[in-house]
Amino acid sequence: MRFITLAIFLVVCAAVSGQKKVLDHSDFEIWNSIENKHLSPDGAFVLYHLEKGEKDQFLKIKHTDGRPAFSYDRARDGQFTNNSKYALFTISAWKDSVLALKRRKVKKEDLPGDSLGIYDLEKGSLLKLPNVRSLKVPEEWSEFIAFQVEPERESKSKEKDSTDSGKSKKKEKKPGKKNGYHLVVWELETGRHDTFKFVTDYVFAKKAKRLAFTTTGETEEDDAGLYVMDLEKEKLQAIHASKKAEYKQLAFSDSGKHFGFVTDEDTTKVQVRPARLYYWNDALEAAEVVAGPGMEVTDLLPSKYEKVHFSENDSRMYFGLAKPQVLRDTSLLEEEVVNVEVWTFDEPRLYTVQEIQLKNDSISSYTAVVQLPSRKVHPLASAAYPDIALGDEGNAPFALVSTRTPYDLQRQWTGRTTRDYALVNSADGSMKEVLTGVSGPVDLSPKGAYIFGYQSTDSTWFSYNVQTDVRKDLTRGKVFYDELHDSPSLPSSYGEAGWTEKDQALILYDRYDLWKFNPDTGVGERLTEGRETRTVYRYVSLDKEQRYLDSKAEWLLTTFDEEDKSTGYALLNPRRKTVKSLLEGPYRYSTPVKAEKANTYMFTRESFEIFPDIWASEADFKDAVQISRANPQQEAYRWGTIESVQWTSLDGEQLSGMLVKPEGFDPSKKYPMIVNFYERSSDGLHRHRAPAPGRSTINYAFYASRGYLIFNPDVHYRIGYPGESAYNCVIPGVTALIEKGFVDKDNIGVQGHSWGGYQIAYLVTKTDMFKAAEAGAPVPNMISAYGGIRWWTGLSRQFQYEHTQSRIGGTPWEYPMRYLENSPIFNIDKINTPLLIMHNDADGHVPWYQGIEFFVSHRRLGKPSWFLNYNGEPHWPLKLQNRKDFNIRMAQFFDHYLKGAPEPVWMKRGVPALEKGINQGYELLGAGGEE
Repeated sequence: MRFITLAIFLVVCAAVSGQKKVLDHSDFEIWNSIENKHLSPDGAFVLYHLEKGEKDQFLKIKHTDGRPAFSYDRARDGQFTNNSKYALFTISAWKDSVLALKRRKVKKEDLPGDSLGIYDLEKGSLLKLPNVRSLKVPEEWSEFIAFQVEPERESKSKEKDSTDSGKSKKKEKKPGKKNGYHLVVWELETGRHDTFKFVTDYVFAKKAKRLAFTTTGETEEDDAGLYVMDLEKEKLQAIHASKKAEYKQLAFSDSGKHFGFVTDEDTTKVQVRPARLYYWNDALEAAEVVAGPGMEVTDLLPSKYEKVHFSENDSRMYFGLAKPQVLRDTSLLEEEVVNVEVWTFDEPRLYTVQEIQLKNDSISSYTAVVQLPSRKVHPLASAAYPDIALGDEGNAPFALVSTRTPYDLQRQWTGRTTRDYALVNSADGSMKEVLTGVSGPVDLSPKGAYIFGYQSTDSTWFSYNVQTDVRKDLTRGKVFYDELHDSPSLPSSYGEAGWTEKDQALILYDRYDLWKFNPDTGVGERLTEGRETRTVYRYVSLDKEQRYLDSKAEWLLTTFDEEDKSTGYALLNPRRKTVKSLLEGPYRYSTPVKAEKANTYMFTRESFEIFPDIWASEADFKDAVQISRANPQQEAYRWGTIESVQWTSLDGEQLSGMLVKPEGFDPSKKYPMIVNFYERSSDGLHRHRAPAPGRSTINYAFYASRGYLIFNPDVHYRIGYPGESAYNCVIPGVTALIEKGFVDKDNIGVQGHSWGGYQIAYLVTKTDMFKAAEAGAPVPNMISAYGGIRWWTGLSRQFQYEHTQSRIGGTPWEYPMRYLENSPIFNIDKINTPLLIMHNDADGHVPWYQGIEFFVSHRRLGKPSWFLNYNGEPHWPLKLQNRKDFNIRMAQFFDHYLKGAPEPVWMKRGVPALEKGINQGYELLGAGGEE
């Protein structure tokens, strides 16, 4: 009998050991994400990082045939050099070891520093350089790199030099943010290097082998200086020196032949420190001032904050002119300063917006130009037209300037950005007004021959010929706007692919297809036939430097099937208007990346069950090779499947949604189900959802692994009735699934956040279908919320109700009943569903007092409810520890109500303020009510 019992025991053990595991919260820590992936310019290697549990990163380099080439632990920020010979990356200490040091109160400056890893891809050798603080790599050449290091600390005590004839030595400096760090210029092939002390900034030229850097000098008495180093000729030239100069906005032209920068050389402690703009080229021994005090352009001085840059053809240098500053009365004491906000009814920007934008306003500037070689300076942008777009990489004869100021006041309630536009002659600064009141994106064509854009007020794309001043409507009377638009705002466009060479044609998208438009005649022709098969085609740009679509070449497209949500790639011949499918399937394929100097492609492929690992292939996408296998441990866990479901709404519309079923699903059994939704999500059918502590929503893989069904229904909205629309779409969808027989109708939960949280708050006032609900950042009171502020931006919330997501379609005084009927606060007495509410006190999107209104009303009525406030967190908890906590509490909440699991302590008695951050209350109560 002993042997029979042992045999049975071994069989049971084997069966148990062969079973798949159920995902738990601790498993989030072993799941990898793929970060920072790169394809080498020659197409031979793929570099990526695996980040485990949002902690340390692990560098992986593989050949594009899948063979491993190199790996390194705790490495981040990997990149290839332009010649594909080297991989560069940062080596950091283990995060757990850093945390341990912090617990021991180790000072920040004594924590382990980063190292630079240089891996030779040809030789297979690794070089590590310690104490590296920054790294810069040339964009289009590869012989040198430059990086800053923090040298070993020197003794604070200094011996007095006996030969100094009684004179003290010069005061030496320490490396730091103010004084700069030592700069190492490293030749990759030989390891030869030069070191320059106390460097504050440095920059490479894009094409020429040149480097510029600024230094504060080796001692406190030394002059600051700016140097240009010709790395081919091994020549170092000082182009500027000043006792107390601060150097800003260092910039080479792409060719490296021209250089510009801004200095602040004023040593007086005044509020306004005048800046100077300098220019240098090979013909000059030293940089020369082209704009500054005594050389004012329209009474304005150069800005230290706007980027200096050059046109692609080296004919112009662009810079910023600083706006006049508002000066403080420095004679006033703190107790004498009046501290009051004055809000005015008709100023363009609401005071709260001004506060948020205060820093940007204080450093904003107007773009100006220096003509080369004449060095004539004149402004382009101005107070009347402060914003600017340059055409043809700065080469175009005209710049497009714009202003939204005349329309900023109405933006408070419309939510629309509307602008007036003018053209400025880049040669002399003369201006002509061209467009007024355009609500929608507007830009210059690549060569600057046309202005083009989308006017949302009449849903029309247009072109404007810069030379003839003729505007042409391209899509009037045609549907190039969002066909599924269901809010009281103006419908957006589907966007544009770009222009063909020499600005000959504009390629626009409708819902499915690519269209080619002549910008002068307005004649358009369809290039694809996606509408017939409900296939969406979109252009893929493969060359980041190419500014146009080559009409003589074939174009790579992405494809999306609206019926089964499958994706893929196709090739379009724009001359013949023929499309050839290259790859398609029931997956979500990423936008592919092409190697800069080879015909090799990198992409990801994912589905609900398949992690988006990296693949490599040739241009035909045949014989693709899987490069990464980020999460092989997934095979050991119970997962699930996903499918598309359809039903009819109470308004008679055909709707789609997604249904997740647990692995081993048995239609004869009944399963608890959680309904999770926002607006329309069904296009994401093939999106992978890796186990992770999300910030606002249930993790589908986690709950499916634990035996839940998950239903995500699409919602179509009727303007003025968003709550009722949600009810009319979601409830019949749930009912349709119940009728299939596998849903436990007595154990259905619902969960959502923000707009989803509002809809859930509304639903539970209208139905008792849900046994438990979690609503994150909900709006129970549309009347009080209408008058609130979105504190991240300072914007009034009015536009959201009148014109965008909340979909009321007007003001409370126009439609008072709509606000009342759509506000759950007025029907809270009808709620019978236990509710978990999460709303954080630093929420910049939805005022957190909305969550408080909701909770205290439940508390007043004695209805089961709990409120989570993650202190200092915004619209969602972002800190890892808080996201983990939220996921644990939400799972315990649903497990208790939908599965009959024991109630956790925090639900039974809360977490008193005295125990905050100490006792989390996760412990489960026993059947007898004791811990």
